[in-house]
Amino acid sequence: MTAQPTADYLLPPLILVADDAEANGALLTDQLEGMGFRVTVAASAPAAIAACVEHRPDLAILDVSMPAGELGVPDRESGYEVCRWLKRDPRTARIPVIFVTALNDPSDRVRAIEAGGDDFLTKPYHRLVLNARVRSLLKLKGATDALEESFKRLRELQKIRDDLMKMIVHDLKAPLTSILAMLEMMRDGDFGPFTETQARALSDAEGKAEDLLGLIDDLLEVARMEERTLPLSPERIAPAALLQEVVYDWRLRFDQEGSEATVDVADDAPVFSADKALVKRVIGNLVQNAVNHSPGPVTIQMAARRDPKGILFTVADNGPGIPADYQEIIFRKFEQVYAPHAPRVRSSGLGLTFCRLVVESHGGRIWVTSTEGEGSIFYMLLPLEPRESAGPTARTGEFAASGRGR
Repeated sequence: MTAQPTADYLLPPLILVADDAEANGALLTDQLEGMGFRVTVAASAPAAIAACVEHRPDLAILDVSMPAGELGVPDRESGYEVCRWLKRDPRTARIPVIFVTALNDPSDRVRAIEAGGDDFLTKPYHRLVLNARVRSLLKLKGATDALEESFKRLRELQKIRDDLMKMIVHDLKAPLTSILAMLEMMRDGDFGPFTETQARALSDAEGKAEDLLGLIDDLLEVARMEERTLPLSPERIAPAALLQEVVYDWRLRFDQEGSEATVDVADDAPVFSADKALVKRVIGNLVQNAVNHSPGPVTIQMAARRDPKGILFTVADNGPGIPADYQEIIFRKFEQVYAPHAPRVRSSGLGLTFCRLVVESHGGRIWVTSTEGEGSIFYMLLPLEPRESAGPTARTGEFAASGRGR
């Protein structure tokens, strides 16, 4: 009967012993094998590097002084150079390294740390100390490897989820566009007259379909921004005119709900360059959040002023505010927060994610300060010229160091 190969995870940990003194290497090998470990041996610095690349040991024990060979460093420093090579190579970077040497100068320990070493033993060492150091580093490596593997799986699952979402969104857009076209034809009377009740129902259905199409467009735009594939179309923008346009667009909604909006642009607020349509949507989203999440009429104050890093816009409201624990996560995709006294509204959780990605695409930043029951202030800091290398990042929002003052 043919013996089956043993799975790697069932084998004892493999340890590399790199020492040019045969007696020292044999002693370490005997001690480690007596502790239940497997051992592979190297007698020079190049051989140690080659063994690590080939065998991927769970831990490496290096002598500081070995033949350096083609590494181009003095033999008495070759162990440090081996460690640096291992830490630079992604294949071997997570292998813990213990230096074992007869040298006992504090500077040797410092050099070992600077080279990336994880521990340092001075000859002669106690067998129990060696055992404890080795097992401690192996335990730490096991935890680190498990964390890295979990993170890798998480990234793979996230990519699968994002790809599935984009596929579904693309598949939804075509039939929804056809539905909207059909509803528009019906509303225009192409299929005959409707009663007043039927016309209202048709108008309501068309509005909901347009909301759904807007959500699909938001999903696609957020995906493009996260992949840095959404091009910017910069143009010169006067901040006062931009904010007045936002107020004009929202005037009917403000009048219907009894809300108010004011604009305060400082005399030194500079003209800047940005994608006007995107920046206007950012400010509009902040206004929409203030209106939707307030239980009654809300007062919104929009302002702009010069900043050492460009131009700073603020959108302040006297709504219910945002709990402190949620002031960062609201900028993450699909995150929604319900304040105790705010009305619950249907939301995709993409509005503030869109805002963050637009601002970061311009090389700026967006953050919020808020006190429950006293309202919120959203800050949008943009450079005067969009940075070509700028793109969305992993940040989820930042807080102003200067507090709420305006």
